[in-house]
Amino acid sequence: MNFRRSDFDVTNRINTTDPVCVKLEVVRIYRERYARNQAPMLDRAFDDMVALYRGAFPGYTACDTEYHDLQHALEVTLAMARLLDGYENSRGDGPEIGERLFQLGVVCALYHDIGYIRRANDTKHVTGAEYTPIHVSRGGRFLKEYLPQIGMEDFAEVAGAVLHFTGYEVPVAQIKVPHPIFRLIGSLLGSADIVAQMADRCYLEKCRDRLYPEFVAGGITVRRTEAGGEEVVFASGEDLLRKTPGFFKNAARRLDVELGGMHQYAQHHFGGQNLYMDAVQQNIRFVEQQAQQSEIVLRRQPPVTCIRE
Repeated sequence: MNFRRSDFDVTNRINTTDPVCVKLEVVRIYRERYARNQAPMLDRAFDDMVALYRGAFPGYTACDTEYHDLQHALEVTLAMARLLDGYENSRGDGPEIGERLFQLGVVCALYHDIGYIRRANDTKHVTGAEYTPIHVSRGGRFLKEYLPQIGMEDFAEVAGAVLHFTGYEVPVAQIKVPHPIFRLIGSLLGSADIVAQMADRCYLEKCRDRLYPEFVAGGITVRRTEAGGEEVVFASGEDLLRKTPGFFKNAARRLDVELGGMHQYAQHHFGGQNLYMDAVQQNIRFVEQQAQQSEIVLRRQPPVTCIRE
């Protein structure tokens, strides 16, 4: 099939709106690498994450952020498993990740945006998008409580630091980890987060129609100036879209410099071609062409995997 479907990954094989399909592929990669017949810890982590996003986890509401939804979490998790595998395939004299850290990487990917999900007793916030500026820290606190429940208590303290490689609350160079191996895992995770979302078949539509409203709710569309006034960062969804090529330049610098070029390990998983960066470049080329027009025309229909009120 030459035409990539909107709910499928960069290989057009894995339905990234279906948790079972993604789980099977991630577990397959894990089993082949570590010669395991079963992966009960990963099974549990997948199932609990899906319950959280769907509103079936005690103490939490369903996910209500349409951009940072279940599909996004699944796409990042799939990309993370592939980057971990690609690294292990080509690490040379680099440190081995090993089975236990592979599990940590996958679990952190599954829950990297869990900080957007509101607690059931939250009467202050209307939507999880209001947590945008602090969602990574919230996610770290969640994992500190959750990891001991699945037999990963030894990573409960460091998981929050690993999650910070996906956000902007703490500059990458200032993230403190107890051992360099966790900086490696964090850099792989931060890379997976960037390439997975930007390679999404409907990335541009999602930016305009879903990410911009989240930015509004999270207070990201304006910023304070040194003079004490306000400056508009994004005036509308289309304005955000027109600025996407500029965002990509910053993202590319973050991938190559701050995160150490970890995205390149995708090609060692796929056997020579980086399907993620190919898809990212295709999206950016399209929006660059469209940005020259008076109106940007997008025709894809993104799937919906979050609970709408």
